[in-house]
Amino acid sequence: MTVGKRSRRRGKAGGERVAGGPSSFADLGLDLDLDSAAPPDAATAQVALRDELGLLTLRTAMSPGTRAEYAAVRRGDRSSPSAMREDAWHREVEFLYERLVVGWEVAGVPTTGQKHLLKRLRVATRDERAAVRDALRGHLAAHFPDLQAP
Repeated sequence: MTVGKRSRRRGKAGGERVAGGPSSFADLGLDLDLDSAAPPDAATAQVALRDELGLLTLRTAMSPGTRAEYAAVRRGDRSSPSAMREDAWHREVEFLYERLVVGWEVAGVPTTGQKHLLKRLRVATRDERAAVRDALRGHLAAHFPDLQAP
Protein backbone atom coordinates (compact mmCIF):
# COMPACT_ATOMS: atom_id res chain seq x y z
CA MET A 1 0.00 0.00 0.00
CA THR A 2 1.49 3.32 -1.05
CA VAL A 3 0.42 6.42 0.74
CA GLY A 4 1.56 9.81 -0.39
CA LYS A 5 0.77 12.84 -2.46
CA ARG A 6 1.64 11.21 -5.78
CA SER A 7 -0.40 8.09 -5.17
CA ARG A 8 -3.41 10.16 -4.16
CA ARG A 9 -3.05 12.24 -7.32
CA ARG A 10 -2.81 9.13 -9.44
CA GLY A 11 -5.93 7.75 -7.75
CA LYS A 12 -7.88 10.93 -8.54
CA ALA A 13 -6.62 11.15 -12.11
CA GLY A 14 -7.48 7.53 -12.82
CA GLY A 15 -10.88 7.87 -11.23
CA GLU A 16 -10.03 5.30 -8.57
CA ARG A 17 -10.32 5.94 -4.92
CA VAL A 18 -7.48 5.01 -2.65
CA ALA A 19 -8.64 2.22 -0.38
CA GLY A 20 -8.48 2.76 3.32
CA GLY A 21 -10.92 5.52 4.06
CA PRO A 22 -12.51 8.79 3.05
CA SER A 23 -10.66 11.12 0.70
CA SER A 24 -11.71 14.35 2.41
CA PHE A 25 -13.24 15.73 5.57
CA ALA A 26 -16.44 16.40 3.62
CA ASP A 27 -16.75 12.62 3.11
CA LEU A 28 -16.85 12.32 6.89
CA GLY A 29 -19.60 14.92 7.11
CA LEU A 30 -17.29 17.55 8.61
CA ASP A 31 -17.29 21.15 7.44
CA LEU A 32 -13.90 22.58 8.38
CA ASP A 33 -14.08 26.29 7.61
CA LEU A 34 -10.77 27.41 9.07
CA ASP A 35 -11.45 31.08 8.39
CA SER A 36 -14.71 31.18 10.31
CA ALA A 37 -15.16 34.01 12.79
CA ALA A 38 -15.38 31.86 15.91
CA PRO A 39 -16.41 28.40 16.96
CA PRO A 40 -20.15 28.37 17.65
CA ASP A 41 -19.66 27.65 21.35
CA ALA A 42 -16.82 30.13 21.90
CA ALA A 43 -17.63 32.87 24.38
CA THR A 44 -17.15 36.28 22.77
CA ALA A 45 -17.79 39.90 23.69
CA GLN A 46 -18.22 42.89 21.43
CA VAL A 47 -16.20 45.99 22.16
CA ALA A 48 -17.16 49.19 20.39
CA LEU A 49 -14.21 51.26 19.30
CA ARG A 50 -14.58 54.96 18.66
CA ASP A 51 -17.59 55.54 16.37
CA GLU A 52 -15.66 55.82 13.13
CA LEU A 53 -13.29 52.96 13.96
CA GLY A 54 -15.76 50.12 14.15
CA LEU A 55 -16.55 47.17 16.34
CA LEU A 56 -14.25 44.43 17.64
CA THR A 57 -15.45 40.98 18.62
CA LEU A 58 -13.15 39.45 21.24
CA ARG A 59 -12.86 36.07 22.93
CA THR A 60 -13.58 36.00 26.64
CA ALA A 61 -11.59 32.83 27.32
CA MET A 62 -7.88 32.11 27.03
CA SER A 63 -6.20 28.73 27.42
CA PRO A 64 -3.43 28.17 29.99
CA GLY A 65 -0.98 27.55 27.12
CA THR A 66 -1.80 30.91 25.55
CA ARG A 67 -1.38 32.61 28.92
CA ALA A 68 2.05 31.00 29.30
CA GLU A 69 3.04 32.10 25.78
CA TYR A 70 1.91 35.66 26.52
CA ALA A 71 4.00 35.67 29.71
CA ALA A 72 7.01 34.55 27.65
CA VAL A 73 6.39 37.33 25.12
CA ARG A 74 6.18 39.87 27.96
CA ARG A 75 9.44 38.61 29.46
CA GLY A 76 11.13 38.91 26.09
CA ASP A 77 11.81 35.18 25.71
CA ARG A 78 10.39 35.25 22.17
CA SER A 79 12.52 38.17 20.94
CA SER A 80 16.14 38.81 20.16
CA PRO A 81 18.35 40.61 22.67
CA SER A 82 18.61 43.56 20.30
CA ALA A 83 14.84 44.07 20.14
CA MET A 84 13.92 47.51 21.30
CA ARG A 85 11.37 48.07 24.04
CA GLU A 86 8.86 49.52 21.58
CA ASP A 87 9.20 46.50 19.28
CA ALA A 88 8.51 44.20 22.22
CA TRP A 89 5.48 46.29 23.13
CA HIS A 90 4.09 46.03 19.57
CA ARG A 91 4.73 42.28 19.65
CA GLU A 92 2.64 42.00 22.85
CA VAL A 93 -0.26 43.91 21.28
CA GLU A 94 -0.09 41.81 18.11
CA PHE A 95 0.06 38.58 20.13
CA LEU A 96 -3.09 39.51 22.08
CA TYR A 97 -4.80 40.67 18.89
CA GLU A 98 -4.08 37.33 17.20
CA ARG A 99 -5.36 35.32 20.16
CA LEU A 100 -8.39 37.36 21.22
CA VAL A 101 -9.89 39.15 18.21
CA VAL A 102 -12.33 37.06 16.16
CA GLY A 103 -13.92 39.88 14.16
CA TRP A 104 -13.45 43.54 13.30
CA GLU A 105 -16.06 45.57 11.48
CA VAL A 106 -14.95 48.92 10.06
CA ALA A 107 -17.33 51.15 8.09
CA GLY A 108 -19.78 48.27 7.74
CA VAL A 109 -17.14 45.94 6.26
CA PRO A 110 -16.62 42.87 8.47
CA THR A 111 -13.25 41.14 8.64
CA THR A 112 -13.00 37.62 10.07
CA GLY A 113 -10.45 34.83 9.99
CA GLN A 114 -7.07 35.09 11.66
CA LYS A 115 -5.10 35.66 8.45
CA HIS A 116 -7.42 38.46 7.28
CA LEU A 117 -7.60 40.07 10.70
CA LEU A 118 -3.82 40.18 10.98
CA LYS A 119 -3.56 41.79 7.54
CA ARG A 120 -6.21 44.33 8.60
CA LEU A 121 -4.24 45.23 11.72
CA ARG A 122 -1.03 45.68 9.73
CA VAL A 123 -2.69 48.20 7.37
CA ALA A 124 -4.57 50.00 10.16
CA THR A 125 -4.09 53.71 10.65
CA ARG A 126 -2.43 55.08 13.77
CA ASP A 127 -5.84 55.96 15.26
CA GLU A 128 -7.22 52.47 14.52
CA ARG A 129 -4.17 50.82 16.14
CA ALA A 130 -4.53 53.05 19.20
CA ALA A 131 -8.23 52.20 19.48
CA VAL A 132 -7.49 48.46 19.16
CA ARG A 133 -4.75 48.70 21.79
CA ASP A 134 -7.07 50.58 24.18
CA ALA A 135 -9.85 48.05 23.56
CA LEU A 136 -7.47 45.15 24.29
CA ARG A 137 -6.32 46.84 27.50
CA GLY A 138 -9.90 47.34 28.68
CA HIS A 139 -10.82 43.79 27.68
CA LEU A 140 -7.86 42.35 29.61
CA ALA A 141 -8.83 44.38 32.67
CA ALA A 142 -12.44 43.17 32.48
CA HIS A 143 -11.93 39.50 31.54
CA PHE A 144 -8.31 38.66 32.41
CA PRO A 145 -7.39 40.74 35.48
CA ASP A 146 -4.45 38.41 36.24
CA LEU A 147 -2.71 39.36 32.95
CA GLN A 148 -0.69 42.53 32.60
CA ALA A 149 -1.73 44.69 29.64
CA PRO A 150 0.84 46.06 27.17
